[in-house]
Formats: sequence, C-alpha cells, structure tokens
Amino acid sequence: MPRILAPLFRAATYARWLHLLIGTVFVAVVLLVYPGTESGRPLPEVVAVSAVLDAALLGLIALLPATRRAEGVQARLLLVPDREEAIGNAPSAGWGDRGRTALWLVARVGLGFAVGLATVRALDLGADLLAAPPYGPLLAPVVAFALLWLVVLAGRLQLALAVRLLGPSLADRLAAAELRAERLLERNRLARELHDSIGHALTVTVLQAGAAREVADQAFREKALEAIETAGRRAMEDLERMLVLLREAPDGPAAEQPGLDRVPALFEAARAAGSPVEASIDPAVAARLPRLLSREAYRIVQEGVTNALKHAPCVPIRVRAVIDGGRLELRCATALVAGAPAARPAGGGRGLRGIRERAALLGGEAGAGREDGDWVLTVRLPLRLGE
Repeated sequence: MPRILAPLFRAATYARWLHLLIGTVFVAVVLLVYPGTESGRPLPEVVAVSAVLDAALLGLIALLPATRRAEGVQARLLLVPDREEAIGNAPSAGWGDRGRTALWLVARVGLGFAVGLATVRALDLGADLLAAPPYGPLLAPVVAFALLWLVVLAGRLQLALAVRLLGPSLADRLAAAELRAERLLERNRLARELHDSIGHALTVTVLQAGAAREVADQAFREKALEAIETAGRRAMEDLERMLVLLREAPDGPAAEQPGLDRVPALFEAARAAGSPVEASIDPAVAARLPRLLSREAYRIVQEGVTNALKHAPCVPIRVRAVIDGGRLELRCATALVAGAPAARPAGGGRGLRGIRERAALLGGEAGAGREDGDWVLTVRLPLRLGE
C-alpha cells in the first residue's frame, strides 16, 4: 500500500503535472485559431488539421537553437530528473539536435494534451459523482486516484522522453567516452613517464652513491657525484615537464621531450655507474623516426638500461636499435648473473608492464626472458612516418 500511495504525495508528481498541462495550453491556442470558437466542422477534420498545424509550428520553433536550451531548463525544473545532467540545457548544435528537439516538442505537446483532456474529463466526472448521492460520492475518490496515477505514469514517460531526446545524443556520449578514455590514457602515459624517468635517476643515484662510499679514490668519487648531479637534474626536468602537462599549461617552462637521439647521455650515466654499455644504434634511425615513436623508443631503452642496472650491476649491457622491414627493433641484453633470474620473473615487474603497454599502444609487441645465457628485452614497433 505505501508503494501505491507514496507517488501521490511527492512534489515531483505535481511539478510534472504542471509541465504536462503546459502542452495543453499550446494546443488550446492553436484550436482558437483553427477551427475557432464558432465552427461547425466535423470533429475528425478538426483533429487532423489541428495535429498538422501543431506539428508544423513545433517544427518551426525547434529550428531556433535557443528552443532546445529553454526546453532543457524547463524540463530540469519541472520533471525533476535524478541527475540534472541527464537532460541537456545547451542550444542546438546541429540539425540532429534540431530534429530531436522537434520530436520532443511534438511528443510533449501530444502527451500533455492527452493528460489535460483526461484531467478536464475527470474533474467533470468527479463533480457529477459528488452531486449524485448516495453512491456517487463514494466513487469520486476512485476517479481522483485513477487520475493521479495517470499523471504519475505520464510524468515518468515524459521524463524518459526528455532524457532520450533532450539528453546527449549517441554521438555525444561516444565523444564523451572517447574523451574520458583519452584522458585516462594520458594519465597512464604520464605515470609511465614518471616511473621510467624518476626510477632511472634513482637507480643511477643509488649505485653511484654506493660505489662512492666503497671506493677511496677521490677522482672516482667526484665523477660519481657528477653523475648523481646529472641524473638528478634530468629527473627534475622530466618532473617539471610532466607537472606542466598535468596542469594543462603547455606553454610553461617545460623541458623538451627526450627522443632516441638522447640515448648517448643515458649510456654515459650507465657507464658512470659501473656498467659498460655496447651500443649499436645507427644515427639515421633517430633521424627517420616520428617524434612520438622516438620519444617512446627512448623511454623503452631507458627502462631496459634501468632494469639492467638494478638486477645486474656492473655487468655489460648491449643495446641495439635497427629498422628492419618497416619496423623499429629495440634490443637490450645483459648476461645472467647469480640472483638475476629470481629478481626478474617471467611475468616482469611494473617497468616491463609499462614497456608492454607502450608497445601495444603503438601497435607493436614486447617480450623479455632468458636467451642463450642472457636476459633479453626485445621490442618491435611499426614505423609510422609523418606523425
């Protein structure tokens, strides 16, 4: 019983009733024009011609961009949706919006006229029943109850139509979903950038500081401190650049995004940490790569070198970058040492997951594992010239 009576005591029910009756007013005004108050035309003709006039006028009104905004504001106020953003309040942005606005106006006026007509008939019937004792007064509440539930159902239908026709279109929802996906991908990319850049700097810093503490040679200590300073400065530049991106201020004083042409400095830092690096990178490779691909290739090589420094310090690192058959192949290999297999599980850590994600986003593939006594990271990326 409470579920049956509760909707009849909600303010939203009567606000929606008012919204429906506004449609009745529009039809009444049109009927005053045609057929007028003194017309003997047949009822079917009056209904047909009035319906055509109503639809034509509503279609013309829907052409005005401000109509969609006005209808959206009114629907938000009187239909009381659960979420206001489900009903738009922006002007029409194109012919698609105008068409949906026209459908909304026709449906709103038609449903409102039906409810208004039912309201008038119910009031007349209720008055007649109250004037017809002894049983008429007992039936009047039944008529009122039926009318109110008709208003409840019509209001719910009107709200559903408003959400469907005044809310975001399928294209708008798809665009919003794509925007959210792009923002999520950008956040994930920035997280990977921070992990790779700051992780590399911290790895070099820890190794250099440990070596400087163990070695008594003053010249070596000065060189280690210089390497720590260089790694820290580059990490600060990368951090500042990413903070600028997060603040959405691309014109800020951010460092230029690194590309594959900056790997020599990366190798020097690894050599200063005590790990010899054998690099086989054709200078023409970096020149041919698109900016996006060059940046991602640098981060992949950086993560590969960082992993080698973490799990196999002071072990030679072999890096190769070649273009073969329209694909860029990156390879980073280090000899397996005691404890390294346990430190590098086949599934990979967060860094290897980041490399796989980078490769997948670029349409490539990445793999890591044991190969002929080495731990090898291999990444293949398709070339996309002109990006």
